[in-house]
Amino acid sequence: MRRIHRIHRTRRDWAADLGLLLFAACFAVASSDSIPVEEGLDPLSRTVDQLVGGLGCATVLLRRRWPVALAVALLLAGGEVSHYLTGPAMVAVFTVAATRPWRATAWVAAVAFVPLPGFLWQLPEVSGERRGSALTYFALIAGAIGWGLFRRSRQQLIASLRARAELAEADAELRAERARREAREEIAREMHDVLGHRLTLLSVHAGALEFHTNAPREEIGKAAGVIRESARLALRDLREVIGVLRAGPGQGDRPQPELADVARLVAEARAAGGRIELTGPPDGPVPPPVVGRTAYRIVQEALTNARKHAPGAAVAVRVAGAPADRLTVEVHNAPSPGAVSGPDGGEGGGQGLIGLAERARLAGGELNAGPDGGGFRVRAWLPWPAADPVSATDRG
Repeated sequence: MRRIHRIHRTRRDWAADLGLLLFAACFAVASSDSIPVEEGLDPLSRTVDQLVGGLGCATVLLRRRWPVALAVALLLAGGEVSHYLTGPAMVAVFTVAATRPWRATAWVAAVAFVPLPGFLWQLPEVSGERRGSALTYFALIAGAIGWGLFRRSRQQLIASLRARAELAEADAELRAERARREAREEIAREMHDVLGHRLTLLSVHAGALEFHTNAPREEIGKAAGVIRESARLALRDLREVIGVLRAGPGQGDRPQPELADVARLVAEARAAGGRIELTGPPDGPVPPPVVGRTAYRIVQEALTNARKHAPGAAVAVRVAGAPADRLTVEVHNAPSPGAVSGPDGGEGGGQGLIGLAERARLAGGELNAGPDGGGFRVRAWLPWPAADPVSATDRG
């Protein structure tokens, strides 16, 4: 059994349908005096003609379910069955043109204008009143089709603009989410780089105090001083990072480390009891800020990992390079009795080295890290473009 599809009409749809029904009825009433009726038509036939016209107006309510069939039926019945179907026919062809594909609109237009060539052929023999009425009929049908086509084109344009706006909104949300994710990753990387170095110093010396309770008073005081100083510096760095996060764009930018700060970083690690040998950085020209900052972070993270995974092991740091060549950063720690198998074996899962590799890649360089001779080696190279003579003179 064939299932009948029910059409759901909203209040707006009902208002439109009733408005078009009223238009068709008013058009029939207003044009009744100008419709040419055959002479000798008895009152009963004229009444039937008007009733058929009224039923034709009522069929406008079916325009959403069977628009093409309704338009064809009204076009064929107009002039043959009833003289009052011009209004409903206009509504029907308008509906087809506004809601149905081009092919259906073309077929309905062909049905509407098939009688036109024959009428034009017999035009000299047609009376003036009938001639004007027929030409007006064809003009009204053509106007209804044209208005329907305009309405459909406008609806398609609005739908296209709405879809484009929704797509743009979704794209903007994706870009915003990507920006938020990148900002979170940058914040996490910065927090890791800034605080990891200080907190490992705290952990090492706190552990020493815990397991060496019988150490000389002088060593205990020295370790306590390192813990206090590291805690103070960690809190300072934390306040600076949080200040940057709270500040607006272009405000509160904290001073970024440079290549020359590597020596200070190594000195802090030595003061905490680390056995570190530093070669470099090279004297003379200064690399670009992004290169120097990346090199500093690489050394900082490598020393932090050495302290966590190879406590007490000797560490060799080498920084070398020249303009128009490359800057090489290498950190190698010897094996330690208490060492674990590299950064991946300890807490953190090597996320620091992953972040450093990403930093090096963004700076145009490359970073490699892995076990080497029982210890662990981090080696990176960063591009160092040739110095600008004008800029070098200004700095001098």
